[in-house]
Amino acid sequence: MSSCREARESSGPWPASCASATSCASCRSRRRCSSVAARLKRDDEVLVIAGRDRGKRGKVQRVLVDKGSVLVEGVNMVKRHVKAGQGARQAGIIDKEMPIGMSKVMPVCPSCDKPTRVAFRTLDDGTKARVCKHCEGMLS
Repeated sequence: MSSCREARESSGPWPASCASATSCASCRSRRRCSSVAARLKRDDEVLVIAGRDRGKRGKVQRVLVDKGSVLVEGVNMVKRHVKAGQGARQAGIIDKEMPIGMSKVMPVCPSCDKPTRVAFRTLDDGTKARVCKHCEGMLS
């Protein structure tokens, strides 16, 4: 697959994936990659707003930027059948968390305890901070 800076042989569109680009800034899908991932961070509390786990709250364990999904504890649980390993691992059926799409979760503001959209504000010292849209409180 060619990078975003090189044109393909055909007259079709350029690749939409940032994985093949030399930098995200040169990619046409830059807005999609960076803006969604920037609003969710590890250890944020989120509320699931769509899907079979709607209404559940949990903490973000991992953000998978390239897949556009997050791993939330206690959400999107599936059963996995595992074989016994050579070590102390036992065979059986275990519950495992699977990633859920970023668009299906909303961050919860720690100060007003409501699910909120995220705004970005520049502080006096020049750093960019995530802010609650309801109460203007800082998200950790």
